Amino acid sequence: MSIKVRYFASLKELLGRSEDELEFVEVMSVIEVWKQLNIGIELPDNILAAINMEYVSLDSLVNKDDEVAFFPPVTGG
Repeated sequence: MSIKVRYFASLKELLGRSEDELEFVEVMSVIEVWKQLNIGIELPDNILAAINMEYVSLDSLVNKDDEVAFFPPVTGG
């Protein structure tokens, strides 16, 4: 199975890239996706996650062909 993973704003700067492709065999949660792609880098506090443009919790499961996104909270004014 394959998914696309995108990083936005300060996460993009922290990681030095804006996206990844991940091939996996077993079902994974969003936090497991982060850990698989970013070994040794803890997910910063207050980061939001989305699957296919819908907010999800970090324990939500990812399916084949999903797009996972990680981004810092957005504030408005």
